[in-house]
Amino acid sequence: MTILAYGAPAADQPVSRMEITRRAPGPHDVQIEILYCGICHSDLHQVRSEWAGTLYPCVPGHEIVGRVAAVGSHVTAHKPGDLVGVGCIVDSCQTCPDCDEGLENYCDGMVGTYNGATPDAPGHTLGGYSQQVVVHERYVLKITHPEDQLAAVAPLLCAGITTYSPLRHWGAGPGKKVGVVGIGGLGHMGVKLAHAMGAHVVAFTTSDAKRADALALGADEVVVSRNPDEMAAQAKSFDFILNTVAAPHDLDAFLALLKRDGTMTLVGAPATPHPSPAVFNLIMKRRSLAGSMIGGIPETQEMLDFCAAHGIVADIEMIRADQIEGAYERMLKGDVKYRFVMDIATMAA
Repeated sequence: MTILAYGAPAADQPVSRMEITRRAPGPHDVQIEILYCGICHSDLHQVRSEWAGTLYPCVPGHEIVGRVAAVGSHVTAHKPGDLVGVGCIVDSCQTCPDCDEGLENYCDGMVGTYNGATPDAPGHTLGGYSQQVVVHERYVLKITHPEDQLAAVAPLLCAGITTYSPLRHWGAGPGKKVGVVGIGGLGHMGVKLAHAMGAHVVAFTTSDAKRADALALGADEVVVSRNPDEMAAQAKSFDFILNTVAAPHDLDAFLALLKRDGTMTLVGAPATPHPSPAVFNLIMKRRSLAGSMIGGIPETQEMLDFCAAHGIVADIEMIRADQIEGAYERMLKGDVKYRFVMDIATMAA
């Protein structure tokens, strides 16, 4: 079928309206009418070919919320009319140890929601800046939030799971002191989730102007990382630090805040490497520096259910489809609190 989408035909051309085709649903497929799609910072990098390997036309979008329009003959978990979501994964090998453990995000054969190899035309996946998508049932998630929150649910499919997964893996919860570095699209979700998990949450920001915002999100304390005295007061006190900053910066300043056996996990993906951390900062307290990416399908469903139970959604600003290039420019300036979401109905306007 032919539908409307917003994508770029080349790296040096803006994102604009185009027509694309979607396959008819197969036996295990779910056809979804997309209602909202979150705007991830990685969309901008990918569509402008700032990360290697972009395939064109590039239709970004992997924070999808919509309604089931049709299902294949073998689909049992979803039915027409259901509210569902699709995150960063639309396929994987389904046979490797990672897939067997519900960690499809680490499968070597993982297929991304856009820019991933597929037999469908044009030979690579096209994402959620579009009116519809067809996805294998394994990668379709149930949404149980109220309908009036659906737009704000969309960023949970990337920003939410990207922060939830490491917080769960490293045991954020009661009795744990957790730091969240950066109060942006990822960081604001990290603060909300760590707070809901019961941890003592300390938000780190470079701007004193964000102090009140961070407290409102659920932080127990706020530290301005450019203030040496505020940083020194936190030395050797953290069980876990979630670092969401997507720009190169001094990791040692935060590693020094970890307790013995503490861990700092990176989820931000800068275009150029961080300065290498000092080895002695790690070995003297048996500290760990780790990384994490999204989550598998079972954990993503767990995250959505947790957020629904705790009333957690992203803080968003809604845009029309034709405002995407302006939204990208504002993202580059950090001018959004804290996630843009595209209203897909505006594509046909």
